[in-house]
Amino acid sequence: MVEWWRIITDFENTSRDEKFIRMLDHVIDLSEKRLDEDENDITGLFFKGGALGFQGRLYGNREDWLKAANCGREALPIVMKANKLASDNNDVLLGIGIYNYYAAVIPEIYRWVKPLMLLLPKGDKIKGLSQLKIASEKARYANIEATYFLLQAYQNFEGAHKEALQLAVQLHKMFPNNVIFHKYVGRCHSALSNWQEMHRIFSQVLQRVKMKQVGYDINAEREANYYLGQAEMNSGKYETALQYFYRTDELCRILDIEEISGYMVYTNLKIGMIYDLQGKRDLAIMQYKKVLAMKEHQESHKQAEQYIKSPYRNS
Repeated sequence: MVEWWRIITDFENTSRDEKFIRMLDHVIDLSEKRLDEDENDITGLFFKGGALGFQGRLYGNREDWLKAANCGREALPIVMKANKLASDNNDVLLGIGIYNYYAAVIPEIYRWVKPLMLLLPKGDKIKGLSQLKIASEKARYANIEATYFLLQAYQNFEGAHKEALQLAVQLHKMFPNNVIFHKYVGRCHSALSNWQEMHRIFSQVLQRVKMKQVGYDINAEREANYYLGQAEMNSGKYETALQYFYRTDELCRILDIEEISGYMVYTNLKIGMIYDLQGKRDLAIMQYKKVLAMKEHQESHKQAEQYIKSPYRNS
């Protein structure tokens, strides 16, 4: 799990993936030795199911859906058996909750994954959220992971931003030097249009980047600049906002080696929107055309085309 957190704090870097998979394979081997002696060994079932589950989680994050589905297919009956044998073990609910939730949600987002899910039991989003909540509150070992998964579900899929903010603040207080939890507090404030708090949080993130604190890397710098630009833009401080967005664009050109990111797309869109607000129509149109030349992210093309036809104005 330490290796897992190293991966997700620097997610674009795949150099740790092989080591992580190898470590989990070792966990599976050790678990199978226990299960050879006693097929109902709870410890063996728990750790084998968990190891397979986290292998599947990594494959899913890397969008290798076939391997992710295979891991899920193998892990689920193991975790279900552990739950049946020890129904009062709330740690087991982490794996079951993750499966129930994502088996219901992922096929709706990635339609082409649906055929792979025919090999697996049907998910249940409501049940999955309930199981993750119980694990978050009552699990002995898996409570932090369960809370983090619940936070992601609320913020990224459910639109339950107030609930997500509560969990993000809780995790950040427990682990004040964890960059992921720190950034989630800022993201939740952004989703709730709490611009002042969002500005405060991402100013902290940027300061820690400058201090070269562990985990606060170039990815954190890019995200902080983007959200600070958004905060200044919403406050009507357009020149300051542009400086943050220009820096975000610079960092995107360093980081977006294989594929243009959503940060690059929306940074250029927002620069165009600010130019419109400043009456620099020619420059704004140039920005919108840049966006149209990039891969679409969340209706970015639709917005760019709209603002080419009619200048952006504050609503």
